[in-house]
Amino acid sequence: MAAEFIFVYGTLRKKMASDMHHVLAKHCDYFSDGVMHGRLYEVCGYPGAIESGDTSDKVSGELYKMHDPKLVLARLDEYEECSDRFPMPHEYSRKQLSIELIGGGSVLAWVYIYNHDVSKLQQILSGDYLGG
Repeated sequence: MAAEFIFVYGTLRKKMASDMHHVLAKHCDYFSDGVMHGRLYEVCGYPGAIESGDTSDKVSGELYKMHDPKLVLARLDEYEECSDRFPMPHEYSRKQLSIELIGGGSVLAWVYIYNHDVSKLQQILSGDYLGG
């Protein structure tokens, strides 16, 4: 079975030390820093990333290899309010995207993509929510 990866770019990153990061720490192994082709926005004290076809648009984050993808994704779907329990349209949608590894190469990983209009949001031009 192929490895299942999750890519996180905001409040789930190690340095944020959020309450939900413990799910990643307990049920995943850190794999690599990476980037996705996309644009990053400040939503309301947390970030939202959207896909971009422009290869110069990059969102920085961390890639984790999940031990139990079903458990991890179910917990994160609740956290990101995109499980069946939440009304549509969800704020985020989860999809698999190609993530470029910092040392070269790429992997397919699950990513939570912001699912609303970004026209009135402030873009984070660095693409790094932690300001890097």
